[in-house]
Amino acid sequence: MASEANKRNRPDQNGKHEVAFKRNKKKILASENICGICGQIVDKRLKYPHPLSPCIDHIIPIDRGGHPSDIENLQLAHWKCNRDKANKLIYPKKEAGIDAQRKDALVNNTNRQLPLTMDWSNYHQEEKNAPTDAEEKTD
Repeated sequence: MASEANKRNRPDQNGKHEVAFKRNKKKILASENICGICGQIVDKRLKYPHPLSPCIDHIIPIDRGGHPSDIENLQLAHWKCNRDKANKLIYPKKEAGIDAQRKDALVNNTNRQLPLTMDWSNYHQEEKNAPTDAEEKTD
């Protein structure tokens, strides 16, 4: 999770865009079910820090000139996919509805496609601290 100092500096978490971002986040969580990065279904019952938990991704990152709270620059994503993407520019999985200016920005600034993230469907947080097979054999 973002540190408090970093959170205070983000325009979507503090300042004039905060209210609009929160409103648009609720709309996206209520209406979308597919990760805009990997194209897989997002299980909204999962909670952070589960890697497949839902979060909101800025399609064009704020530090690359993306709008902090415009719903056209926000998409649903898995937490892990969003972390892997970081501040890179990629083509969104859903190209329908992209206006010409955003599409031009994506095409001109994209340097690569992200690789598919690893399959986290069998992730169980409580198993993270379970002993490995090697540890069990040493007992």
